[in-house]
Amino acid sequence: MKPQKFVLYARVRTEEQGRSGLGLEAQRYANGEHVRRNGGVVVGEFVEVETGKGSNALDRRPMLRAALAMCKKAPATLLSAKIDRVGRNMNFVSGLMESGVDFAVADMPNADKVMLHMYAVMAEWERDAISRRTREALAAAKARGIRIGLTGPTNLRRAVEARQAASDAFAARLRGVLEGFLARGLSQRAIVRELNALGVKSPGGGAWHLRPLQRVMARLAAP
Repeated sequence: MKPQKFVLYARVRTEEQGRSGLGLEAQRYANGEHVRRNGGVVVGEFVEVETGKGSNALDRRPMLRAALAMCKKAPATLLSAKIDRVGRNMNFVSGLMESGVDFAVADMPNADKVMLHMYAVMAEWERDAISRRTREALAAAKARGIRIGLTGPTNLRRAVEARQAASDAFAARLRGVLEGFLARGLSQRAIVRELNALGVKSPGGGAWHLRPLQRVMARLAAP
């Protein structure tokens, strides 16, 4: 049997990340490990420094277009470390999965198209939720008379980043458990019931509900 062919794709959001390598090394390592575990071969690798925002993101991503073209020609599977490295727009990711190119995500090796679509939905929701919470926090700070000047946004950003880091750490601890539930084909409501039955506390310290679960799963799909 011939080894599976892979075209690797990695993306960072800014030129600073592209120059410093922040994020790229981790993505390349995850992609390489996926190829190794599957006994595959790499036929191409593309690195993009671009924003993933917007449903027309492909128009601004020449490296992704080139990667897709190589996948069709080889043929090969497009491999990304995380689904949001391809995009956080649900329609964009869904269109990619229906383009005729096989698509795999290194940190979700057993995910099928239905699961990838679900994670794309949650990634888009989390992106919008973060933006909304930031705007609301700024508005609340202004309403309390806090000066939003040279130091205001910096202090607020640090507080937001600290909360996000804590949420990311919590989600990381549950990654294996949630991936096991998903591998069993459990729905989100069934996962909520399982977590509560096991006595696992939600991020707020209480019982689980759909919304906290969706936030945690969205964080696991984020970079």
